[in-house]
Amino acid sequence: MRALVVGGSSGIGLSIVLDLIDREEYDIVHVLDKSVFPEEYRTAKVDDHVCDLSKGEYSCLDGINDIQALYITAGFGHLGFFQELSGDYINDIFSVNAIAPIRIIRHYYGRILSDSDFYCGVMVSIAGRLSSPLFSVYSATKAALSKFIEAINVELDVQGVKNRILEVSPGSMKGTGFSGGKSNPEMTAELAGEIIRRAESHEELFIPQYEDIFKKVIERYEADAHGFGVESFWYKQKRLGQK
Repeated sequence: MRALVVGGSSGIGLSIVLDLIDREEYDIVHVLDKSVFPEEYRTAKVDDHVCDLSKGEYSCLDGINDIQALYITAGFGHLGFFQELSGDYINDIFSVNAIAPIRIIRHYYGRILSDSDFYCGVMVSIAGRLSSPLFSVYSATKAALSKFIEAINVELDVQGVKNRILEVSPGSMKGTGFSGGKSNPEMTAELAGEIIRRAESHEELFIPQYEDIFKKVIERYEADAHGFGVESFWYKQKRLGQK
């Protein structure tokens, strides 16, 4: 078997790659990232491709065709007021967080529609399901991706297709480097394994820590979206070190 991990050179994507290359059933794991795959984790199973999705570079997909699994983990964002965001930033974040995953899924959609098993997992975010001030455009990109996946899974169902796209919508994750820290695959290894397991079970939605944390968070949001957003704003302000 062969897999493609988009954004597989760091964070949760790197952990997914490391999990897959440890499995006997996978002989090649393609990695597509704007950064070169870390040398300390490289094995003969890794085939990496440098590609900047913010520039709309998709030609690198043309040589990666015979895959049975697709995991899309590339994405970025940062805390800040909307007025601080440039037009170029808005274009880039939509290109990477929303347009690129949709384009990549479209590229391999024939395999998803087939009778053969095809495993697909996409990193979205809990921010795409809640009011998220100071993450306004980031959450908008994730909301778009979430609704796309939800709709496509319905289309697959009504067409009698067994394959599904797994939406993975976590909160903050230690060890991913999302907020400027350093990737630590050991800290995200368990989550990576769970994502792969659920994708291979053709599940549609996975919210890590749902019962422990996010079930009540979502309930509070649904009861009073504006009030929840205000609380979220002040919580994030503390993260920014502001009063």
